[in-house]
This record gives sequence, structure tokens and C-alpha cells, in this order.
Amino acid sequence: MKDLKRLWPHIIPKRRKQFAAILVLMVFASFAEVVSIGAVLPFLGVLTVPEQLFEHRLAQPLIKFLQLTEPKQLLLPFTILFSIAALASGAMRIVLLWAQTRLSHATGADFSINIYRRTLYQPYSVHVARNSSSVIAGIAGKANAVVGSTILPILMIISSGLMLVTILIALLAIDPFVALSAFGGFGAIYAVVITMTRHRMKSYSQTISREQNMVIKALQEGLGGIRDVLIDGTQTAYCNSYRKADLSLRRARSNVSIISMIPRYGIEALGMILIAVLAYTLAERESGIAGAIPVLGALALGAQRLLPVLQQGYSSFSSMRGGRAELKDALDLLEQSLPAYADKPFPEPIPFNSHIRLKNLSFRYTNDMPLVLQQIDLTITKGSRVGFIGTTGSGKSTLLDLIMALLYSTKGCLMIDDVEITEKNHREWQAHISHVPQAIFLADTTIAENIAFGILTEEVDHERVRKAARQAHMADTIESWEMQYETMVGERGVRLSGGQRQRIGIARALYKQADVIVFDEATSALDNETETAVMRAVDNISKDITVLIVAHRVTTLKSCDNIIELTHGEISRSGTYQGIIGNIDKLDSKREAI
Repeated sequence: MKDLKRLWPHIIPKRRKQFAAILVLMVFASFAEVVSIGAVLPFLGVLTVPEQLFEHRLAQPLIKFLQLTEPKQLLLPFTILFSIAALASGAMRIVLLWAQTRLSHATGADFSINIYRRTLYQPYSVHVARNSSSVIAGIAGKANAVVGSTILPILMIISSGLMLVTILIALLAIDPFVALSAFGGFGAIYAVVITMTRHRMKSYSQTISREQNMVIKALQEGLGGIRDVLIDGTQTAYCNSYRKADLSLRRARSNVSIISMIPRYGIEALGMILIAVLAYTLAERESGIAGAIPVLGALALGAQRLLPVLQQGYSSFSSMRGGRAELKDALDLLEQSLPAYADKPFPEPIPFNSHIRLKNLSFRYTNDMPLVLQQIDLTITKGSRVGFIGTTGSGKSTLLDLIMALLYSTKGCLMIDDVEITEKNHREWQAHISHVPQAIFLADTTIAENIAFGILTEEVDHERVRKAARQAHMADTIESWEMQYETMVGERGVRLSGGQRQRIGIARALYKQADVIVFDEATSALDNETETAVMRAVDNISKDITVLIVAHRVTTLKSCDNIIELTHGEISRSGTYQGIIGNIDKLDSKREAI
């Protein structure tokens, strides 16, 4: 119940109105069930003792309307009425099933979209800390599981509850002893099964949630590193990892399904015995077998309705218990907070006319971790080229993440001109920035769409795409291809070389028309010739654009105005390329002399 209360606020107003309409439809469907069960009494009465029904006061209006003169003439109209009642009941149940299923899946789509949206808006520090497999499983699987294990079962339980109440009322009106005996016997069986399987269902629920994450993880790792998998021949290891998770997941789901279906077959057998016992009891009454037939007919029809409804309710309840852990995981993702800017249009950039300044800046990822950067004081003039070097783990990429306001300093601050960048105005600063990482993400779409990344296809400015490609020294290559800017790049850009992918990344940054471009080890994986070509493209970028480059090799930074070297999270030295190279050469000479 606690989890359902958490779920309700995430259901949009439109869906709540539709749920209310479903409840009304359930009432009508339940009423149709009562009518169909009630209609069997006069129908069977006409078949067995038509004289009694012909003389009954409630039948007189129909007899007069149809101008009937003898009892046997009642058979045709009551057959038609019974058939209409049965058809109406069936039609209402079909409509109810359609409406329940459509609404459940529409609600599931709302949840999935909401989880994806909230996830995308989470701070960079959250994305760094979490496992992407669990997020993907939550979006792709667990949001859908909420439909099958929570939303649809709830609707089924409510529907089954209303049906049970109305069927019980109808049977009570016919014969209280028969109704209470049948309902009590069937209900007791389900109660025993629920009690016996409670702990197992909880365990299966946790297994399903855990192994679903592991299945996604195995797929991501195996397919994401397919080159290494093929070269190293590690297919067996990844298949074993996937098999272990998938078998455990499917075994748990099958056990939930088995437990959900177990009572049905036992009750079908016991139901036949119960009806036989009741038939014997009724036949011993004064009215004899003739009086028992209509009651037994109504009971048989009621049981035929009652048993599937009971099973549906129990199966839905079992599904809810089996999917409880997945529901909790989905709720955790649904309850991710959205930043204040999430529902606002993209802001106007803050003024950037002079410099970027880091004032006594220090940073650690969590309180229990050591400082990654400490007491960084640095001023970057607008339009300058600044390079960052240092060994792995020296803090280069973290420093760029702070400059891009993806992370926030533990101490000190980031200033743009005279404005401090905080969580409230970081989007205004990020409007100035484009990022070119080492591994350029390319979607399996056209060159033009990859350059204008994140822009709807119909909104792509193709002239701007061509201009960005020319600036990135990629236009001649693209225009030599048959499809030119409509060329498909393949998944993750597999049809392009490393240098081409990097220049597409530069063109993407230029398409954004940013005035700060950050290259985070964007050429470290390239050979010398390709790196030279890419850096030539960087050198030709407008001098009004501020360029920040992280590199392992100092030679990559020949065109930089200033080079900053980081050591253990601190600025150990800075200077021009010639100054840094000279110091390195002198240091090497001293080492050789020693």
C-alpha cells in the first residue's frame, strides 16, 4: 500500500480521469453479470415448470405485451432474453478488458518517458556515480514491468472485487446457503495458498529485479566491447555471464507464474465436488429435484463466472507481489528530482567578454574521498588557446568538468567575467560551451544529423552544417561521397575513421556556434598524421573562440598561448609551448648527465 501511495502522484491528471471512467465501466460490467445470472432462473423455470412462471405476477406484464395464451409460449421470449443478457455481459467484459489494457500500457508509457526525462536531467555527478545498466533496465524493463505487475493487476483486482460482490449478491438473493457455501469454500483455498507462498513471492520479486539489471549489464559489456571480445575470444565468458543472469531471471518469473496458476486447477476439481454436494442437499428438500434445478443452474452459471473472477483476482495479487521489487526500483527513478530549469526554455547566455577565472578552487567527488583538485587559481582570457597536461589522475578532465559547470567546486568558485557560476545560472554559462571528447558519440544516422546533434531532423540548418564542416576541414571529404551529407555513419560511426569522427565532433561544436570549445583528450587515440590534421582544423577555428585542450602529449599543444601542467591536483607550472618544451629538454639533459 505504501508503494501504491508513492505511485499515485506520478499518474498524470488525464490518466486519473480515465481511471475514474474505468471504474464506472466496471460498475456497468458488474451489473451486466448480475443480470446474466439472474436471467438463468426464469429461463430454467420455463424449461422445467413453465406453468408456475406463467402464473407468476412478475411475468404478467410480459405475457400481456406479447399476447401469450399458454405456458409453453414463454420458452422463445425467455430464451431470447437470456441470450441477450449473456451477450451483453460478454460484450461488457470485452470492452472492460480492452479499456483496462490500453490504459495500463498508456500509463506505463508515461512512467517510462518520465523516468528517462528525469534521468537525463540529473547532475553529471549522479551519472558518474551510478551504474548505467540499472538505469537502462529501469527505463526499458522495469517501467514496463510496473504495467504488468502493478497497474493492470490493480485494475483487475478492483474489477474482480466488484464482480465478486455483485455475483455474491445475486447468489444470495437466489439461495443464501448455496452462495455462502460456494464463496466460503473457494475463498478458503485461495487464502491458504496466499499464506503459504508469501515469503517465496518476496524472494522471487527480489531475484527478478536484481537479475534484470545483470542481463542488461551483460548485454552492454559484451556488445559495447565487441572488438576486444572478438580479438580476445572471450565470447564464452560473456555468454556464461548472460546465461546465469537470464536463467535465474526466467526461473523466478516462471515460479511467480506457477504460483499464480496453482489454485485454479484445484478449485476446478473441488468446485465440481461442491456442486455435487449442494445438488444432493437441494434434492432432499421438499420441492425435490424440480425445485433444485433452477437453483443449481444459477449456481453453475454463478460458479462459471465466479471461478475465473477469483482466479483473476488472485493471479493479479500474485503478480503484484512478484513485481514489488521492480516497482520500488521504478519508483526510485520516478522520484528523481528535476532541476528548476527543466520546464523552462533554454536561457540566454550570460555575458562573456573578458575572462574565465578559477579562484582558490578545490574539489572532491564525495566527502570521504581525497581532494582531486586543490587551490587552483587560474585566469583564462577570452579567445586564448590553453592546453592542460599531466599524468593520468592529475585532475585534468575534472578541471574541465568544473569549467564546464558539470561539477561544482568543494571550495572556491568559477567566475565568468565578474559573475560567479552556481547551480542557478550554470545553464546560462553552458550555452557558451561545446565539448569534443576523446570518444565522439555518433548516432546511426546521417552526417548532417550528427553534426547538428540533438536537433530535430526537420529543424536542421543545412547551410550551417556545411559551414561547420568546412571550418572543421571535413567538407571536402564529405562532399566526395556519393550521398554527401546524407551519408549514414553506421552505429557509433563505424564507417568513419578516427580522424573523421573527431572532425565531425569539431564540426558539431562549431554548429552550436559556441565561443568556448573544450577538447578533452580528443586526439589521444589518433596516430600522429591524423592528429596533425585534426589539430590543423582546431588551429583554423576563429580567434574569437576560446579553446581549452587536454592532452597527454605536449607536442599536441604547439599552437596554445598557454600550457598548464597539473601534478597531484595542483598547478605545478605554466607557460608557453617553447617554455615548457625547453624545461622538459633541460630536465632530460640533467637526467642523462646523472
